[in-house]
Amino acid sequence: MTLHDTPGTVVQDGAGVPDELERLWTPHRLAYLTGENKPSDSSAGECPFCRIPKLEDDETGLIVHRGESAYAVLNLYPYSPGHLMICPYRHVADYTELDDAETTEIASLTKAAMRTTRAVSGAHGFNVGMNQGAVAGAGIAAHLHQHVVPRWGGDQNFMPIIGRTRTLAQLLTDTRALLAEAWK
Repeated sequence: MTLHDTPGTVVQDGAGVPDELERLWTPHRLAYLTGENKPSDSSAGECPFCRIPKLEDDETGLIVHRGESAYAVLNLYPYSPGHLMICPYRHVADYTELDDAETTEIASLTKAAMRTTRAVSGAHGFNVGMNQGAVAGAGIAAHLHQHVVPRWGGDQNFMPIIGRTRTLAQLLTDTRALLAEAWK
């Protein structure tokens, strides 16, 4: 059995044997991989996007900004630093189910998220989109959410491809505080 204890060292049978690899530990990703906090069904009662706005404060839920019919929240399992999601308060699964006010506000919040993130972090570009349905990659298909993912030249380099790991340079709570303050 092989266990990893310190960067660059593999422990076999109690003896450290260097293998010349550095390890970037991302234990927080295990919750995502095992489906922790993922709803057991598609009801509003099980939905994290319905639960988050009802938490005691916005810091706990990582909400950056609240609108009338939608809100901006940091992704708990981000692809890059500052990865936001724009979610309607109403529990709807498909973009075509939004009313005109929700559609307009989601578009407006997406633009504001991009402007704010660019001002705070100097993002060079963005990936913006929705995964509609589980077959299209939606992790939580029952509640519509639009991703706003900031990008920088060379930001993810080889890590996601070879190491199957994404690096984040800042704690989510610190990122949330910066974005929330700049959004005002």
